[in-house]
Amino acid sequence: MFVLVSLVFKRRGVLLFAPLLYISGMMLYMGSLNFDVDLKNGGVVVRKRPPPGSVYRSPQVFKNLWPHMEAKSNRSYNALMRAWDPKLHKGWKPCGNNNISEAELPKSNGFLIIEANGGLNQQRLSICDAVAVAGLLNATLVIPIFHLNSVWQDSSKFGDIFDQDFFIHALKNDVDVVPELPGDVLEQFDNNISSIANLRVKAWSSPTYYLQKVLPKLVQMRAVRIAPFSNRLAQAVPPDIQRLRCLANFEALRIWLHFHAASMMVERKRNMKWILPERAWRGKFRRRGRVIRPGANRVDGKCPLTPLEVGMMLRGMGFDNNTSVYVAAGNIYKEDKFMAPLKQMFPRLETKDTLATAEELAPFKGYSSRLAALDYTVCLHSEVFVTTQGGNFPHFLMGHRRYLYGGHAKTIKPDKRKLALLFDKPNIRWEVFRQQMQDMHRRSDLKGSELRKPSASLYTFPMPDCMCKTPKARHEHNNNNTMKLRL
Repeated sequence: MFVLVSLVFKRRGVLLFAPLLYISGMMLYMGSLNFDVDLKNGGVVVRKRPPPGSVYRSPQVFKNLWPHMEAKSNRSYNALMRAWDPKLHKGWKPCGNNNISEAELPKSNGFLIIEANGGLNQQRLSICDAVAVAGLLNATLVIPIFHLNSVWQDSSKFGDIFDQDFFIHALKNDVDVVPELPGDVLEQFDNNISSIANLRVKAWSSPTYYLQKVLPKLVQMRAVRIAPFSNRLAQAVPPDIQRLRCLANFEALRIWLHFHAASMMVERKRNMKWILPERAWRGKFRRRGRVIRPGANRVDGKCPLTPLEVGMMLRGMGFDNNTSVYVAAGNIYKEDKFMAPLKQMFPRLETKDTLATAEELAPFKGYSSRLAALDYTVCLHSEVFVTTQGGNFPHFLMGHRRYLYGGHAKTIKPDKRKLALLFDKPNIRWEVFRQQMQDMHRRSDLKGSELRKPSASLYTFPMPDCMCKTPKARHEHNNNNTMKLRL
């Protein structure tokens, strides 16, 4: 017993040290698996470490970078003066409407009635696809009906937003369009459009489907209705049908520019425009069983940038505090709080309410689609457009800007996955941050003139379906290819 007790006391230090060795090993092991281990009150607390970029640390980053931004204010160089490489957006021009014949269209097979649902640009997509389907079926298109959406709550009609007379005139050589269904046809359905057969067409239906399933009923009944009509035509269609989409979207559909506010705002503000989340979708995040993972969404680039983050990004790209910025948005959540840092970085910050008078905005109040049309018009004619989220609004704008500006979108499309990682580094050096932002700007410039891929939409990528290479660009392209072959 004496020998045993002596051995225990001699090795007591080892026995007491063993738990500490165990805890140290666990801390090293947990650290390699993104766990944090703390010793508190004699116990061990293990917490899973959040993935890089999943935590919103942008305010700390701003606090670190702001002194450097202030030092760069009011400088002579501004990125807005040479935001885009002119060599990248001079090679394309609109092909135009090749069908300039004044000959009458063949006898119509009947009347096509569609219901355009969703917001402004979802409705725009439906209208253009309806023109394409009407041309495919040799049908007379009735000016589309706008569905009163439970979210948008806008009772505007086609003619309240778009120039209806110009739309009909621009399409006259390709598709017959009428303001309303003729009385004799309507009488056939007891003067009630709802009595006209509503054909349930699947999303992304092919031209063959329309010719085989819809055309016979159109000829038989003289009129058919398709509601809803959103995304009811496939992306891949023959060139002559794509041409009708181009004609409708880029030429025939014109937002009422005689809206005094729209024209005045375009003249007052020709600089940089960008978008904030416009409104919350009712019930979108309250569906039963839906699991929201904000951190994972942020890391995956699915979260819109905040005003603070947009401001830091633009200052890093070289846009100084003299840059005039227009924010295209509806109601902004806690506007005074979240817009303050953006205003601090860009004092010349404008919105619809600051750029237009109350009298000019009066016809738009209470009409979300009309307000969106106002934002669309101002953004379309800006020197730089910045998109911070997905959706139809920025996609249509990018395509329309490509069509107007020689094939180049003149749009900054941030890499939000990369930004999430950069904004997770509170101590990042200004030189490193600025270089990363300028590289991101250059990538946006290079991608500004992308061609449409088979699965993509021509409303976003109008080349080569809606635009043609200029003779000079074709000549330079051929010379470059010859030089490559020689080398």
